[in-house]
Amino acid sequence: MFLKSALAIILLIFLQACTSSSNNFGTAATKNMAPGQFGQVASTTTKSISPAGAATANKIFAKSAGSETNPADYKISGLDVLDVTVLGVPELTRTVQVSTGGTITMPLIKSVKASGRTQSQLEQDIAVKLSQTYMQSPQVSVFIKEYNSQKVTVDGAVQKPGIFAKQGDMSLLQAIAQAQGLTTVADPTGVLIFRTVDHKRLAARYDIRQVRSGAMPDPMLEAGDIVMVDESSARTNLRDIVSAMPLSGLFTIIPLL
Repeated sequence: MFLKSALAIILLIFLQACTSSSNNFGTAATKNMAPGQFGQVASTTTKSISPAGAATANKIFAKSAGSETNPADYKISGLDVLDVTVLGVPELTRTVQVSTGGTITMPLIKSVKASGRTQSQLEQDIAVKLSQTYMQSPQVSVFIKEYNSQKVTVDGAVQKPGIFAKQGDMSLLQAIAQAQGLTTVADPTGVLIFRTVDHKRLAARYDIRQVRSGAMPDPMLEAGDIVMVDESSARTNLRDIVSAMPLSGLFTIIPLL
């Protein structure tokens, strides 16, 4: 009889331990999740997103997809291929590839720094160098023929929104630093990362203050990610999404219209 009672007690303790371990798995997995890992992905957001919020998310993804083709604010990066045209001087018109060091080579002016410059900025740089030779008022156009660098979009309440080349690892904090930091009206709790995985559109919400302090992981971004920073001073189009997203750093599926 004593043996049966002891076995029953041991079995009860074992079952309680298994239940506790199962309940704590999500929290433990989140705490131990390496930056850049998805961890858990909820099927939907905690709260339902309003039709206006879903429409806003749809526009964000559509805008990002549309910006893949030759955006004016894209910063040229290593290995991109450029078509450079000098009006009236066909011998200077050519297709060049940006070196891993970030430069291109052209006749007369030799090396020109291209990495980190937009199309219009590089056009001006080449024109200035050509004007220092025998040419007067050269008209230069630059077209990005091939994007061979990966890109991340940072938009919203940041100092310099834009599309930035992702060479190697890039974290959320590094992407925001590329955009010159948050504006004075930014909502630090309203930082969203939008990502497409297996044709599913996901989003995760972060408090940038907690990321900086180490209370939340600094997630590693992937090519094609969109970082959006909401404003705190007024109601914005992002507010419906931000209010529906759990402040967990976990990616959840965004229902789109």
